[in-house]
Amino acid sequence: MAGLKEACGVFGIYDMDGGNVVPSVYYGLTALQHRGQESCGIAVSRTEGEAGNICFHKDLGLVNEVFHEDTLAKMQGDIAIGHVRYSTTGASVAENAQPLVLSYIKGTLALAHNGNLINTPELKWELIQNGAIFHTTTDSEVIAFHIARERVHTKSVEEAVLKTAKKLKGAYGLVIMSPRKLIGVRDPYGLKPLCLGRRGNAYIFASESCALKSVGAEFIRDVEPGEMITVSRNGIESNKELEKKKHAHCVFEYIYFARLDSTLDGLNVYDARIRGGRLLAESHPADADLVTGVPESGIPAAKGFSEASGIPFGLAFYKNSYIGRTFIKPTQKERESSVHMKLSVLDPVVRGKRIVLVDDSIVRGTTIANLIHMLKEAGAREVHVRISSPPFLCPCYFGTDVPSNDQLIASGRTAEEIRDMIGADSLGYMEIGCLEDMAEGIPLCKACFDGKYPMDTAGVEEGSFCSPVSKKEK
Repeated sequence: MAGLKEACGVFGIYDMDGGNVVPSVYYGLTALQHRGQESCGIAVSRTEGEAGNICFHKDLGLVNEVFHEDTLAKMQGDIAIGHVRYSTTGASVAENAQPLVLSYIKGTLALAHNGNLINTPELKWELIQNGAIFHTTTDSEVIAFHIARERVHTKSVEEAVLKTAKKLKGAYGLVIMSPRKLIGVRDPYGLKPLCLGRRGNAYIFASESCALKSVGAEFIRDVEPGEMITVSRNGIESNKELEKKKHAHCVFEYIYFARLDSTLDGLNVYDARIRGGRLLAESHPADADLVTGVPESGIPAAKGFSEASGIPFGLAFYKNSYIGRTFIKPTQKERESSVHMKLSVLDPVVRGKRIVLVDDSIVRGTTIANLIHMLKEAGAREVHVRISSPPFLCPCYFGTDVPSNDQLIASGRTAEEIRDMIGADSLGYMEIGCLEDMAEGIPLCKACFDGKYPMDTAGVEEGSFCSPVSKKEK
């Protein structure tokens, strides 16, 4: 039950046979729903006839809440993009839902963005200096305005996108729709995921490969860090002018964010989490009778821990999937009550036993403390907590909702002090040196654990990308 939230999920499709792609976007966004539950949207157009006449619908809520059969029936086209959002910049209001649709002197464009920039103030100032008058609340809007401005002075939309991307500093997975082209761009470090798929003569961009499976598409490959891919009637064109030698994939995609059935940059997420659990068992063994995981995020690592330790694995919690999200509750007391409503202990499984409880992370410590209390109330003799990530010590500036240091339970505290605060009988974190083994050598961004950011973050306000209204206690 993670307290962290991803920024967003993006999806884009262009069917060169002219078929209606809106149902595919709907199913693709549903597959990416885990990446954002606050708002969603779809923008669609036709590449022939009245090309550039974009129809869009977006609102607060889950995909199946925002889109109904009658709404989808009114949206037709062979090129479309979609977005699911969790706000890390900008308020959680319908006006900030994506895709962003922008009309300008040379036409229209729609944009969906996953990630966060760290140089948004400078980008805004550049627009103001060039006579732009606008009110923006998100870096995604700033990106769209820069593309529109560059498009006035360039021969093609991809040239405008490339010029804009060269100015961006931070993390981004972008899908952009112009009247006759679909463009996918990934930040030079590969902080945010983006992949390319195909179904017949339809080409698809998605944040994760699981979204390709949901629409019957085959995975072609990941968009490489620093790569821009343009899909048009002329086929597929790749541009790698943005690429850098250094890559830094977000470690939490593999620990928690991505869906279990996704593969990111050649690494299967399920395998990575199983491997993480095994490494955790090797570095922090426990004398116990049962290994269990916090649903759903802790279960694969718990299985890996069980396999490596020889301690039997079992489900100790029943999860009620129909309870509302806890982070929307207005008071701490109500949030804690929601945890009890969402999860209940299977008493006969834990009674009289020494339990290893595995989760992906501890942020503030609220949820894990509640779960330990629930297990002991149900008769567990001991609860040994094992965490498949190192302690959070630093904020994230790239689109992960890691709060400022004063809200992180591990900041300024030892593992023993944390163990005492949450009421566990023992506590073990993943060793930071094990993360590379978990990810099989893939270059990772681990800045939330070690403070070593892949780019200069000097001057960026700590916690500036965290929305205090929408943080879920953990």
